[in-house]
Amino acid sequence: MFYRPEDGHGLPHNPFSAIVNPRPIAWVGTRGAMGDNLAPYSFFNALAYTPPQVMFASNASKDSLRNIVETGVFSISTVEHARREKMNVTSGLYPPGTDEFTLAGVARAECMTIPCPRVADAPACLECELVDVIRLRGPDNHLVIGEVRGVHLRDDCLVNGRFDVTRFGALARGGYRDYSVVTEVFEMVRPGDK
Repeated sequence: MFYRPEDGHGLPHNPFSAIVNPRPIAWVGTRGAMGDNLAPYSFFNALAYTPPQVMFASNASKDSLRNIVETGVFSISTVEHARREKMNVTSGLYPPGTDEFTLAGVARAECMTIPCPRVADAPACLECELVDVIRLRGPDNHLVIGEVRGVHLRDDCLVNGRFDVTRFGALARGGYRDYSVVTEVFEMVRPGDK
């Protein structure tokens, strides 16, 4: 099968997000004039080591995007398998100003380097300062880039000095309504690495 996106795929469901799969989930915490906000984004990844930078894409002008533009900061917490239902609650389309931390019963804590909330007991959290918001093609697509200013790691997720995603079952987004959980990892050495 081959199709051009502008012509449509002819399938019952769009295969695009199932092809780019699995995707990590950024549980983005923000604060703005209307209060705190927590929302998951699955178009998310790391961009650079020095300085450490991350990105996520917002496919609509949501509270998170408005708060980030307003304040210049945001947090990204990892999502563990045990919190999948709470994460799903925070993905809903709610009226502006809805506090998803409270709505989903997610404990919040203050970030250390930026004035922003984070998921209190997430396996990991990145405190981010906004670098840029880039308008992408399409009606309402935005790429948010942040520089990591602080990192929280939950102690039980550190094993022999390494952050172990199998300890908490990192949740990932697939296509359609599919998710997966990381339960196993393996190591490979690149040619020339010591």
